[in-house]
Amino acid sequence: MPTDAPRKSAAPPADGASASAAAAQALRNGPIGAFAVASIAVGLLLVGWLAFYFLLFIPRGASG
Repeated sequence: MPTDAPRKSAAPPADGASASAAAAQALRNGPIGAFAVASIAVGLLLVGWLAFYFLLFIPRGASG
């Protein structure tokens, strides 16, 4: 499916000056989606752990 927009290459530029500019651009547009997925996964893990703690361990009382 052809488009008129030029494609961006993932390969780094050959010269050092534009390589650092490309690295700075890549850091500005970081992996926001990956951070969102990881945050959701950690949040669900925390909620699950708290549910086990308050619904299973606390009602049983001390083990000593």
